[in-house]
Amino acid sequence: MSHKKPFLPEKTCVTCGLPFSWRKKWEKNWETVKYCSDRCRKNKK
Repeated sequence: MSHKKPFLPEKTCVTCGLPFSWRKKWEKNWETVKYCSDRCRKNKK
């Protein structure tokens, strides 16, 4: 039997333009998250 995740909100990364999903570590500051990863955050334009 496969496990299906519930619907998770998505955003588009400001740097790379790819969509990324909500993560538990962003639970308290999801409104301010702009980048999909530390790599994109460090390489912002």
